[in-house]
Amino acid sequence: MSTGSYFPFVCSDCLCLSVDKIRIISRMEYLDEIIAAVQSPERFIRATFSDFERVSFASESAASPRFNPQQAQAETPWLKVTIRPILLAQGRALQAIFQGDRRQEAHNFPPEEAPAQVAAILALGFRRISLQCADGDLHVRITRKGKTLLSRGRPSATLAPPEPHDREKERPLPAGEPDDFLESAGVMRKGKVLPSMFDKYRQINQFLTLLGHAEVFNTVGAQHLSAEALAKADAAPLPGGVSPKRLDAPIHIVDCGCGRALLTFAAYHFLKEKRGLPVRLTGVDYDADVIRAAGQLRDRLGWGEVELVQSRVSDYQPAIPPRVVLSLHACDTATDEAIAQGVKWGAELILCAPCCQHELHKKIERPELRAILRHGILRERTADIVTDAFRAAALRVMGYSAEVIEFIDPDHTAKNLLIRAEKGRGPRHAEALAEYAALKKFWSIKPSIEVMLGLT
Repeated sequence: MSTGSYFPFVCSDCLCLSVDKIRIISRMEYLDEIIAAVQSPERFIRATFSDFERVSFASESAASPRFNPQQAQAETPWLKVTIRPILLAQGRALQAIFQGDRRQEAHNFPPEEAPAQVAAILALGFRRISLQCADGDLHVRITRKGKTLLSRGRPSATLAPPEPHDREKERPLPAGEPDDFLESAGVMRKGKVLPSMFDKYRQINQFLTLLGHAEVFNTVGAQHLSAEALAKADAAPLPGGVSPKRLDAPIHIVDCGCGRALLTFAAYHFLKEKRGLPVRLTGVDYDADVIRAAGQLRDRLGWGEVELVQSRVSDYQPAIPPRVVLSLHACDTATDEAIAQGVKWGAELILCAPCCQHELHKKIERPELRAILRHGILRERTADIVTDAFRAAALRVMGYSAEVIEFIDPDHTAKNLLIRAEKGRGPRHAEALAEYAALKKFWSIKPSIEVMLGLT
């Protein structure tokens, strides 16, 4: 059926002008044409769905296995969706980019899923569709009365091969380059990351990224300072209270409860061999077996200068106070010991990834939270959060900036939180002390970190 009239139809997305006849058509007519075009690599350039309105065609559409249009419409209305061709390692694919007021999501799907994906997008209630193809454009507008108007125009874009989408992320230890450390650690073989070790590889790189941003590893050494600046070193220390004379010495890193030391060895490898920083490493653990295992990896790497000490963390006395203290997945209050020793030694950077935590599980009680705490798993998770909150608050009292962050995706490990603290950048002492006191009053708890740091 035709309107029998001509008038210009302007597409707001591609700014092309068509003077073709406007036709009133059925939904199935343009749906089939859009799907056929999207699936054609010789024709398809881009499809844009815009002008959102709460109109649903859910009853006519095939539900997408990847997208729930009813849920999206109720929770987060998408204002615009764009489909474009991309090139993945597996071959040609399509990408739908959903744009809202405050968020954007991208979903990749194979061309054979185009019917379900396009139907799901239309079910969201868009009133304007712009389809750009090599042989011409198609414009669809749905009026407020539900009529569907279609017009065509000359090509507004040129067909080009889809750009590669699988770009290698920049990582401290790139996956495509042979690496002696990763090879010796069993993460890589012949320059390729083993599929079974990819989660560990990702964890290593995310940890190194966080570590590399710390100020202690990005401070100019004394060899770059003038003689006048060196003479005034004691009177005018660098930010954080670090003397320029100390910066010339190796950066001593102590890993408390080092275990097999895989992450710590990765840090040493990255900082010393990749970035060329003067680094000295000591691993401390009470378990003789893990010290022996760490020593075997150290020897395979030829790192005779790396020191491994069998000792309790509380008993270990370093010859040179460390500037960096690590505690990666130490159990229960061993994390508190590492924090307390780091503060005692005056470490500029403390990084702790807590592991199992039991100290407060049976101690936390609040009548108004009984609905939460009566459930074992919820009590356990609440106790973990409270434990790390006390640690971070205590570090702030001791003059550190402290934050609890997620350093790896929880899909890879449930123990994915990291406490990062840098000396001399914390809040005012009175403010931090009041915050800690309020936390302690609320829970009526005296955690180990308080005793170890002497806050009582």
